[in-house]
Amino acid sequence: MKSIRNIALLVIIPVGVLITLWTFAKPAAATSIDPFLGVYHGTAISEETHELKARDLDVTIKKTGNAFSIDWSTVIYKSDGREKASAISIDFFSTDRADIFGSAMRTGLFGKRVPNDPLKGQPFVWARIVGPTLTVHAMYILDDGGYEMQVYERTLDPHGNLDLVFKRFRNGKSIREITGELTRVK
Repeated sequence: MKSIRNIALLVIIPVGVLITLWTFAKPAAATSIDPFLGVYHGTAISEETHELKARDLDVTIKKTGNAFSIDWSTVIYKSDGREKASAISIDFFSTDRADIFGSAMRTGLFGKRVPNDPLKGQPFVWARIVGPTLTVHAMYILDDGGYEMQVYERTLDPHGNLDLVFKRFRNGKSIREITGELTRVK
């Protein structure tokens, strides 16, 4: 009788351990956009062909009708004194998939905001929220049929500021990574 009880314990304990491990191994539960809402300013440094380039970064994340929008701008300071500025604004909308948001970057035929068409050289953009990280993906189909991905990971730190990791890939090969810190503006 003792041996049957021992066998039962050997079976029950590993199952319990597996259930416990499965419970803790799941990714962090996604959060809402609310903790990310705000205006941020910061800097980043990138190295391109052995030349350091400073960047000023501004990001505004605000709630809209059924989701949120992100406005961001970057000013790159070149070593020869020139500046290169770029800015973008993207509206995101809720989808049927939890914590994945589609983008509406242009006005369609009937006046409704719709996603870009990547077959026309426009970026196809979507966002997701996992735990403290809001990630924006932008996929471009290149003229030769290849692709480029740009990934912006904005992670909230314990003080409500954002840590940025920007990654750029071409046909699966990493071609750039930039990190930066953005402080929430009061």
